[in-house]
Amino acid sequence: MKAFILAAGVGTRLRPLTFECPKPMIPLLNKPVIEHTLNNLKKHNIDSIVMNLHTFPEQITDYFGDGKNFGININYSMEETLLGTAGGLKKCKKFFDSTFVVMSGDGLSNIDLTSAIAFHKKKKALATMIVKQVETKFSYGITLTDKSGKIVKFVEKPTWGSVFSNTVNTGIYIFEPEIFKYIPDNFYDFGKDLWPRLLRLKKPIYAYLMSGYWTDIGNIEEYKQGIKDALFNKISVKINGKKLKNAEVIADSGCSIDKTVKFIGKSVIGKNCKIGKNVVIDNGTVIGNNVQIKDDAIIKDSVIWDNTIIGKYAKLCSSIIGINVPGKLSVYNGLLFNIK
Repeated sequence: MKAFILAAGVGTRLRPLTFECPKPMIPLLNKPVIEHTLNNLKKHNIDSIVMNLHTFPEQITDYFGDGKNFGININYSMEETLLGTAGGLKKCKKFFDSTFVVMSGDGLSNIDLTSAIAFHKKKKALATMIVKQVETKFSYGITLTDKSGKIVKFVEKPTWGSVFSNTVNTGIYIFEPEIFKYIPDNFYDFGKDLWPRLLRLKKPIYAYLMSGYWTDIGNIEEYKQGIKDALFNKISVKINGKKLKNAEVIADSGCSIDKTVKFIGKSVIGKNCKIGKNVVIDNGTVIGNNVQIKDDAIIKDSVIWDNTIIGKYAKLCSSIIGINVPGKLSVYNGLLFNIK
């Protein structure tokens, strides 16, 4: 089966992390968040993928290539001008000739796609929206269904006064190729345009209520939460490396860790890291690849991206340190990152 992954977004709400990194490539336990999506697709025998690209596209194509190293086949659709979520899909119309899945490149989920697709086919749906019951995420579209699961009402990003349900649109969809009849060739959006149109036309559109994990890595706080949820096993994701002896720490290959380093709680360490004397790595820390942490530093509940040096006696708590720091440094909303 085939899938379309939305990977063209600018990632404004994740700035400064997206100043030099496309949103789908934001690292989550030292893998791009989109890689976790690909792993879940592959798990459910969906191994032929199209990604639309716009922002820093070469970072995605250089990392994934044609997908063979990841056990899948990847094609790319370049958008010089953004076409919107549904418009980007329409551009790839020729690729989809049977039931297919749409997912966001910046979402983190263990959705059971096999069950969702079975539901879609049983209902003989034109379109199925994967929905999730949540407490407060009303910055997303909310959905109301009848007893059969058919969508009877949908509002994209409602105000509090118009909230009528706690069931939100996850941005994961299952479509039949007929869907392209309802998407014009210009800019078009799933939430604002396509789903309301299908509802008005009384087309067979359904909602599949998922029971697993889902979050959107849409802003800094949600990014931090997604990391914690993966680190503390609210969602199972693949982590490279082996557990260190006498510690709840997974470290990848090529690391040099001084015997005086103190580990507290759970952490993840990337490849080829060098950690000096008397360093404390406290609970909830994720260290990227090729990171140096010098003597007597204390790191707690923080995320350090690749190729970064943490100086002697440094103290980090609940911080995100961007790629290639130090260098010419800048501070933006309390985050430290490198700018050229």
